[in-house]
Amino acid sequence: MKKLAVIIAVATFALSAPLTVLAADHGHGSMKMDHGKHGGDVAHEEVVDGVKATFKVMSMKEHMKAMKMEMPKEMKESHHVAVEFNDAKSGKALTEGEVKVKVQGPDKSEQVKDLMGMQGHFGADFDLAKKGKYGVMAKFKLADGKVRSAKFWYVVK
Repeated sequence: MKKLAVIIAVATFALSAPLTVLAADHGHGSMKMDHGKHGGDVAHEEVVDGVKATFKVMSMKEHMKAMKMEMPKEMKESHHVAVEFNDAKSGKALTEGEVKVKVQGPDKSEQVKDLMGMQGHFGADFDLAKKGKYGVMAKFKLADGKVRSAKFWYVVK
């Protein structure tokens, strides 16, 4: 029954609104944001149709510290989800495209966000404050125009 629910969720996600965010280096006015090599453990890694996707999940506290920024008091998201894409054969970074991620919480609540291009990776902030198992589903269309997907479980302890 759980498999059926996951399959339905993935199918719904696959048929959801088209990807809308183009990967671009996002500016923050005069603020210099260092999104380079930041922390976070690799939560999932897989090769999909010649593209290696590496997902990292890190606490917002860790993410903000890596960017040398203060944690905003009004911040309701608890974690930053980042994904890097590389050509599986050459290792070349693939930084142009569109990425959408859906996170299903342990309470079956859902968050869907477009990930922004951020200096070599795509990322967005999510609320993973509750302990438990989260389903993470990603759809991405890179410069070659091919739509790919990846999914994994992430456990917040």
